[in-house]
Amino acid sequence: MLRIVGGTWGGRRIQTPPGRHTRPTPERVREALFSRLAHLDAVAGAHVLDLYAGSGALGIEALSRGAAHVTFVESHGRTAGLVRRNLSGLDAPAAQWAVTVAKAEPFLRTARPAVPWSLVLMDPPYAGEEYARVLPLLATLPVVATGALIAVEAAAGAALPLPAGLEQSRVDRYGDTQVILLSKQALSAPAPGAEQP
Repeated sequence: MLRIVGGTWGGRRIQTPPGRHTRPTPERVREALFSRLAHLDAVAGAHVLDLYAGSGALGIEALSRGAAHVTFVESHGRTAGLVRRNLSGLDAPAAQWAVTVAKAEPFLRTARPAVPWSLVLMDPPYAGEEYARVLPLLATLPVVATGALIAVEAAAGAALPLPAGLEQSRVDRYGDTQVILLSKQALSAPAPGAEQP
């Protein structure tokens, strides 16, 4: 069980998936992250993408604090079902959330949100190449709004492969976890007459 830290559902508890294929974000990390995001006025009214949703704790924390809508993306079907049950147990209005069973990269390539996401919460498995595959998509695809904030969890000390279009604004370390805050910049258009790749 995880406790929701703040907002409308502060103090309520949600279920976490059994086994080791998910790694829920610790309470103190969620509290610090959302305090930072609230200070930046990045949560209330936001359209949020929770990639690698796991239990849904990050996206649910955003809804609890006034996000307009959260899209949860989880590759494991049973875990996605748990996210739905957690949201139903909180009586979260159905119009404010959607849960999709998909891997992050193909989801981003085919997604057509009604409103571009202004906040992305990204907590992939630390092992693997998810950062290198997904960050360039967040930097370039129009499904993520220019000016959007992207909060990325990674192992402490890990260096992210930062693509053009994403600017690192802050890094906070909590034990063996670090949270890296990125912002999406407008990509400069090629000069007139410039050769296209």
